[in-house]
Amino acid sequence: MVDRLRGCDVKTCAVVAYPYGADLPQSKIAAAEHCVSAGAEEIDVTMNVLALRSGDFGFVRNELSTLVRAVQSRAVNDARGAVIVKVSIEAPMLDDKLKRLACKIVADCGADFAKTSTSDTAVRVEDVELMREALPEGVGVKASGGIKTLAVAEDMINAGASRLGCAASLKILKELAKVG
Repeated sequence: MVDRLRGCDVKTCAVVAYPYGADLPQSKIAAAEHCVSAGAEEIDVTMNVLALRSGDFGFVRNELSTLVRAVQSRAVNDARGAVIVKVSIEAPMLDDKLKRLACKIVADCGADFAKTSTSDTAVRVEDVELMREALPEGVGVKASGGIKTLAVAEDMINAGASRLGCAASLKILKELAKVG
């Protein structure tokens, strides 16, 4: 796939530790490094939401920090340039206090984006607003899950998302073409 996309502006993204981030840390890191070596320009990794919910915040922070450093190091060593790291916090599984803490962990570990979720559960505008407020300006918000119409996509952007994950992208683009 990487070879097919070479020379165009579409980036190759690989997903690691889907869906709940409960893979062993060494497995997550090895998978992320392998994806970068294979040509991935972006890594989507799922935060260990079960460890977060059980209160093992230090473990979650250390694991993500190590993973982000490993991705950055592999990209430099392979002369690849920057590789974007997006961390899914699985917002539908967290209360607001844990969502804010998850965002702080994402920012502290040096990731580029916090992502609402990996699931098809409809993303909530309130979650995107909370995440945008909780994250520093340099860390983006990716809204993902159940974005199936142009109106919902616009709501997410207006709430502070700078990226969207949509299984219905073609449908949304057709809606946009009719509006424009």
